[in-house]
Amino acid sequence: MKEILLETKDKVKIAVNYYENGFDNVVIISPGWFMTKDSKSFKNIAEIFVKYSDVLVLDYRGHGKSSGFYTFTSREVLDILTVIQYAHKKYKKIYLAGFSLGAALSLIAASKRKYIDKIIVVSAPSDFKTIENHFWQKEAWLPTFQKFEPKRWLSVRPGLINLKKIKPIDIVDKIECPILFLAGAKDPTVCYWHTESLFNKATCKKRYELFLDCCHAEDLYTQAPEKFVNLCTEWLYNNN
Repeated sequence: MKEILLETKDKVKIAVNYYENGFDNVVIISPGWFMTKDSKSFKNIAEIFVKYSDVLVLDYRGHGKSSGFYTFTSREVLDILTVIQYAHKKYKKIYLAGFSLGAALSLIAASKRKYIDKIIVVSAPSDFKTIENHFWQKEAWLPTFQKFEPKRWLSVRPGLINLKKIKPIDIVDKIECPILFLAGAKDPTVCYWHTESLFNKATCKKRYELFLDCCHAEDLYTQAPEKFVNLCTEWLYNNN
């Protein structure tokens, strides 16, 4: 693995972990708010895919080693589009795997770029304004505590939260490639009805799986790793 830096149209430096293994396809992994490419969860998730694909995991602006300030999906679409454009020059197939707000950004990006081949979205919000974020519930604070990483927490730089945002629910029906929708039934941050709404509106080939005993985003991997890995690898790498 090596770290590369890419520059967005608005001159933000985006740090990316690049797992280059000689495949002709690549997975672009998008962490959510308060998570980075160097988080333990995302290093482990990257290791799932490196057996089948090259992998790019980005730090969105205002996170980790990227510059700028995080705007909660208002400007971060420029970050993922920059990584997609980099990948488009090198790979025959591009897959997206997004988590929470990273899932929202994956959907928005795919609505703008027709050469995405498949997508996995985990705990994607249908609309930022309707995110529940019940942080006081055990299902929210306990996984957060278990994933506590001082270096990551100190790296996060929030910016303006009230900038105009694209709603994933408004664009999901414009996406043509297959989408796997995953959600946790016990998610206190982005309740699973968001995923159901997105799934119902999508017009592409699609699949929806609800993890009954799991919480939010990367928690689906940590709490049900076998199911998560099997679903994701089957979705991306089977030709069905």
